[in-house]
Amino acid sequence: MKLLKPTLVSLALACATAPAVQAAEPVEQHNSNAFWFVNWIGLSNATLTVAEPNGHIVKIYAEDGTPVYQLKGEVQDGVYRYELSAATDKRVKIVNPIDTGREGEQPDTRAVPYYTTGHFVVERGVIITPEEVKEEEG
Repeated sequence: MKLLKPTLVSLALACATAPAVQAAEPVEQHNSNAFWFVNWIGLSNATLTVAEPNGHIVKIYAEDGTPVYQLKGEVQDGVYRYELSAATDKRVKIVNPIDTGREGEQPDTRAVPYYTTGHFVVERGVIITPEEVKEEEG
């Protein structure tokens, strides 16, 4: 029991000092003609790459805030696939730093990257939320 008490105290202290909440992940959002993300906390320098059904690739960059993809002109129906990459506000030490040849202090940390992929659907020229289709027996 004597050994158990210090272990429990250490565990309680570790839990109390750990961050209470992890950073929230961005959540995709859309209206009839635009696609973006909400819950955009601690992210910057984001690139949203959208592959349209016809093969056209669109890249949208936003230094601060969420990049927004907008349907423009004549729109093709189908599945639009996306990749989102951004820098988080968390930093990690650079293990093998390189000499950039620039004057001044060399950075010894870098931003931790954030990356996600997904898709959205365009039907009759507007972005929709696909309904779950269930087949009936009979």
